Amino acid sequence: MPLEIELLPILSDNYCYLLHEPASGLSGVVDPAVEEPVAARLAELGRGLDWILTTHHHADHTGGNLALKERYGCRIAGPAAEAAKVPGIDLQLAHGDCFAFGEETATIIATPGHTAGHISYYFAASDALFCGDTLFALGCGRLFEGSAETMWKSLGRLMALPDRTRVYCGHEYTQSNARFALHVDHENAALVARVAKIDELRQAGEPTIPSTIGLERATNPFVRAGDAAEFGRLRALKDQS
Repeated sequence: MPLEIELLPILSDNYCYLLHEPASGLSGVVDPAVEEPVAARLAELGRGLDWILTTHHHADHTGGNLALKERYGCRIAGPAAEAAKVPGIDLQLAHGDCFAFGEETATIIATPGHTAGHISYYFAASDALFCGDTLFALGCGRLFEGSAETMWKSLGRLMALPDRTRVYCGHEYTQSNARFALHVDHENAALVARVAKIDELRQAGEPTIPSTIGLERATNPFVRAGDAAEFGRLRALKDQS
């Protein structure tokens, strides 16, 4: 059975993700910014917590780590390159590592750029990618600790995944990203249609996540850039918007 994934909105625009592997009964959470919403939902589900999966060290992705670890005795996995900055880390992961989660396995993909040691978790059997703040629906993360060339390489690694791969990112930035995407790629019919659907979802109070790799490849201006230099120009333009 595939991994069960539940999106949990937290803070103003963050998403964390509750994971449940049915065969083993293991439960996990990706990037919990705060404790209480996660604990409340786990209580509703009658579950404990075995693992926290951290993509990068920013506080809005790790702020709940220590409290959840104290409450549940769970373990914390995260990027080896940022181990000193990830609260409570137990398991340090690097590019190419495999993370076993019950009968599911995540391949670790190094995706630096937003932060220097950012990683993504790719569960191939479940067609699920947890990419933190590297790739967003119609966007990408700001370059706080990396160059345009570094982020371009990271995005290329993610775009090499199958089109069907569902993209679970760290924030609901999609409408803002959509306005920028239309500004720079207004003749893209697939993008125009996607933005209309996004607006419908947000008007109804629904999330726009997950996306898919195929959808991003067709409509996301950052991954559609011709090279790192063009990507860098787009990123700088978005930062000014």
